[in-house]
Amino acid sequence: MVTFVSLISGSSGNSTLISDGKTNLLIDCGMSGAKLKQSLASIGMAPENIHALLVTHEHIDHTKGAGVISRRYNIPVYATEGTHIAMTDAKLSNEQIELISEDTEFEIGTIAIKAFSIPHDARQPVGYTFNVDGEKCSIATDIGKMNMNILNNIKGSKKILLESNHDVEMLQYGPYPFPLKRRILSDTGHLSNVIAAKSALWLVNHGTEHVMLGHLSDKNNRPEIAMLESYNILTDAGVNIGDDVTLKVADRYNPTHI
Repeated sequence: MVTFVSLISGSSGNSTLISDGKTNLLIDCGMSGAKLKQSLASIGMAPENIHALLVTHEHIDHTKGAGVISRRYNIPVYATEGTHIAMTDAKLSNEQIELISEDTEFEIGTIAIKAFSIPHDARQPVGYTFNVDGEKCSIATDIGKMNMNILNNIKGSKKILLESNHDVEMLQYGPYPFPLKRRILSDTGHLSNVIAAKSALWLVNHGTEHVMLGHLSDKNNRPEIAMLESYNILTDAGVNIGDDVTLKVADRYNPTHI
């Protein structure tokens, strides 16, 4: 049985659990060790049962608790060399570091994994695909610009956590300073609701059955806006929400099952 749960998701922190009942993988840990323990307990899991932590990139909303939980529970941390180098605050021991490369498949326990490069303003960021009990699942967030390399990697995912970070108009007229707005809108920033919706449609047309929108901005988005954008684009193309695909938004602070 595949367990795919967003523990927290948003500009303030991100962490996801993927499990087949034998191997339990944590992807990112952008929260404290205490919050992680609480989140896992709410879905019947404990940090001691996590077999590995995979990190997408070094930004604090993805790595805040990475070092603490790795040391406390002796969890190996898988990341690209660039990400490991940039994770200076994590204070990982050499024994905890596992290097991975983009476009290379590897296994942790019973789950096959592939990392793929993403355009984001980090040292060597990646997204991940997972083969869990023969079912493909993917995490694709922190993407400045969607491209065919990403789409080809996540194509055929039955379940996906897809970034829907901001409403462009809210961002443009919102409180952020201009340099930050420019960064978010850049090709190494974050995906807008519109691009996320168009990407979701492409994925549904290539076999995706469950879409969870995530990594929403606290200031430049709202769950109902992100949901409506994807709902409208999917239904306008003839996709029946509920029958052809399930669509939901990951909660910012609490676990959300896909």
